Amino acid sequence: MIKVSLISLGCAKNLVDSEIMVGHLHQAGMLVVPEAEKADVVIVNTCSFIDSSKEESIGHILEMHEQRGMRKRRKHQKLIVAGCMSQRFAKDLPNALPEVDAFIGLDQVNKVAPIIEEIFARERGANHVPVSFIEGRSTWIPDYDTPRFRLTPKHFAYLKIAEGCNHPCTFCIIPQIRGRHRSRTVASVVAEARQLVREGVKEINLISQDTTFFGMDTWEQRPSPRTPVDSSRGTALTTLLRELNAIEGDFWIRLLYTHPAHWSDELIRTIAACPKVARYIDIPLQHISDRMLGLMQRETTSAYIRDLIRRIRAGIPGIAIRTTFIVGFPGETEADVDELCEFIRETRFERLGVFRYSQEEGTRAAKMEPQVPRKVKEARWHRVMALQKEIAAEVSEAYVGQTLKILVEEPGVARGEADAPDIDGRVYLPITVPVGEFATVKITGYEDYDLLALPAGEEPTTRKVARQAQ
Repeated sequence: MIKVSLISLGCAKNLVDSEIMVGHLHQAGMLVVPEAEKADVVIVNTCSFIDSSKEESIGHILEMHEQRGMRKRRKHQKLIVAGCMSQRFAKDLPNALPEVDAFIGLDQVNKVAPIIEEIFARERGANHVPVSFIEGRSTWIPDYDTPRFRLTPKHFAYLKIAEGCNHPCTFCIIPQIRGRHRSRTVASVVAEARQLVREGVKEINLISQDTTFFGMDTWEQRPSPRTPVDSSRGTALTTLLRELNAIEGDFWIRLLYTHPAHWSDELIRTIAACPKVARYIDIPLQHISDRMLGLMQRETTSAYIRDLIRRIRAGIPGIAIRTTFIVGFPGETEADVDELCEFIRETRFERLGVFRYSQEEGTRAAKMEPQVPRKVKEARWHRVMALQKEIAAEVSEAYVGQTLKILVEEPGVARGEADAPDIDGRVYLPITVPVGEFATVKITGYEDYDLLALPAGEEPTTRKVARQAQ
């Protein structure tokens, strides 16, 4: 029996690809093991969104190659590179990384088992050149019955509703890697969600490159053949959310990776009307300066963004808004950063992250002038993050005394509706609350981005929460 070990890097979308590969390996009768040293094959599922992710991916690849050279019992171990970096640099990597046995792309995640068998049938000669199984731009998308073995904890899952991206953002390489946007059907997503709930999942995180574009690429999902494209904006997503909300069971639906250009009043009304949809949205804005939004080709304006945030907060009481911004984009001035900081100060986002601009080969922004020096980008990043840390502490302080529904992640650690997996804050509470279950707690304190809590009705003097006991 062939033993395979898989290392998954990057975002949740990449993790789902890894889960699909593991599902197909199991279906083919191969054994997936966590220890690379015990495997016949090691797969590194790479990321290449920005420079740091490429460096991390290459580091893992070279480490795996070095380690197999040190293992006498695994001297014939095969090394496969998959994922975004493999897809992005398909023409260059076979010569750049001769240590690798094979490269597979995003459309080969459901063909990984026969590819492994083919690799073992080949002889690796002295002048070995890695074989590439990548064929053009990615077009594949999973369905509800695609084999998949979840790598997340039992109580939450990521559900990929679409793949690819049609947006023209000048800083982003993703459309060139993952291809044009392509949506699954509402029925396919709902069928997979039902199965996840049957398996005990308490939180379904909807993901794609742009979840708000879901269905807009599919004529059949528009209200009628005579309906203009623009008037159907958000229709398929609102239909999906209402059907997911109707599934029996106690679980959260979390909406990640939305694009501000595709929000509609109907989407706002739908979220407000669906109690299972978490009062949380992830909406990367990237900047607020009209000049920067234009250079980035974000398809939005400062006035539009400000009005959208106002409408979302007015239409969905209690909503927590998470966003991300980029500092150091080519041509950005101190005045642009001043405007961004003032907007953040006024808007008081519940959750916020900041990226330092990464000059990515193949993007239009990479050729723009002037490029902002690294030290300037770093200083701007620290300035914005320091501001947000102050706001986050004030947001956390406002929770003290409130009663919240939380989902327990691990002993003594939980998340509320306002916290997505891996990227947001945590709620620390007594370790007696069962893992993977919902609980109601009262917030008793905070530490920057994190909250301290006790089960509702329990007095603070009777028990210490996990964080306080450490």
